[in-house]
Amino acid sequence: MIALALFVVAGSAEAAKKKAPAKKQNKPVFTVVKENPISGIRDQNRSGTCWDYSTLSFFEAEILKATGKEYDLCESFIANKTYMERAIQVVRYHGDCQFAQGGSAEDVLATLKTHGICPEGAMPFPGSLYGDSLNNFNEFFSLLEPYVAAVAKSDAKKISNQWKVGLQGILDAYLGKCPEKFVFEGKEYTPKSFMASLGIDLNDYVSITSYTHHPFYSAFAVEVQDNWRFPLSYNLPMDEMMQIIDNAVNEGYTIAWGGDVSEPGFTRQGLAYAVDTKKTESLAGSDMARWLKLTDEKRRNIIDSLGCTVPEVIPTQEMRQERFDNWELTDDHGMQIFGVAKDQNGKEYYMVKNSWGETGDYKGVWYMTKAFIAANTMDFLVNKKAIPAAIRKKLGI
Repeated sequence: MIALALFVVAGSAEAAKKKAPAKKQNKPVFTVVKENPISGIRDQNRSGTCWDYSTLSFFEAEILKATGKEYDLCESFIANKTYMERAIQVVRYHGDCQFAQGGSAEDVLATLKTHGICPEGAMPFPGSLYGDSLNNFNEFFSLLEPYVAAVAKSDAKKISNQWKVGLQGILDAYLGKCPEKFVFEGKEYTPKSFMASLGIDLNDYVSITSYTHHPFYSAFAVEVQDNWRFPLSYNLPMDEMMQIIDNAVNEGYTIAWGGDVSEPGFTRQGLAYAVDTKKTESLAGSDMARWLKLTDEKRRNIIDSLGCTVPEVIPTQEMRQERFDNWELTDDHGMQIFGVAKDQNGKEYYMVKNSWGETGDYKGVWYMTKAFIAANTMDFLVNKKAIPAAIRKKLGI
């Protein structure tokens, strides 16, 4: 009986070995070079609020660096204030601009300056008001968008301010009312007094970009629809833009990054490469015609199988400009850069916090090569103290 039991156990173990998935030969093995403290992984779920989650996470890291205290700031507060202000602009333009879920880091910074902030818990938990466990903006925006459009496109000679009352009702119904006062750790605050207590100076933050259709070392409003507040970004050569990111991480700062993750090289497993398509299709055993016919999912599967051996392009200033002008380089996602790691071949990657929950192979963290970031950055928010002195001098800040 004992011998038979041992045989069964041994047989089961052997079967388990055969069924176990093969280890990906090209999967990168990372060694951390520099990792700065950040707050926990959050989940924006079914909402277009990456700009909100990533930038608040950036400010949570700034507060942690300045004071040693960790906070969980309220994304719903930022969204409530931002959507009202964006709707007001759309109405002023008679609908000749975009009202959408997306936004930019400036929306968070502007809200913190104008309205303050509250901690998570001072407003209803995301999704709880309509019976969901996290944000789900499907029903919310199916009401909000036509409401704003109806006011903005009205043929009335004069409109009343009551549309704002109605819109605020929708915002409060789905996001919760922004508190005028609340108690945190035994002390009463207003959103503005709470912001003032957090130990950072909101005038320390600047936006950086890199394009040739405006002069370098000047500032301009990046021409994308979600940049609706028209904040100015300092324009630098690509190499100096990247120097700021490296210096910031090395000095213990993080970056609120906005850029393009629609490329096949951005995988759902938690990696991002600036894929050299011509070399990759050759390695994949196909000609260019066949490669171009592949779905994005199949291309991503090939890229994922190549892993850390996937060929990458060398980004150039000209490439960035061409891709921006022909709509390839978009501003479709916001994330937080907080560290640097190397793979087994010595290639460097930025460690980047996402807001999709603990997904992918790295539980909510993406490893994005420096080439990918150089090629796909739209702009980013950074503490001006993290900018190298020589570059700050050129910018006059």
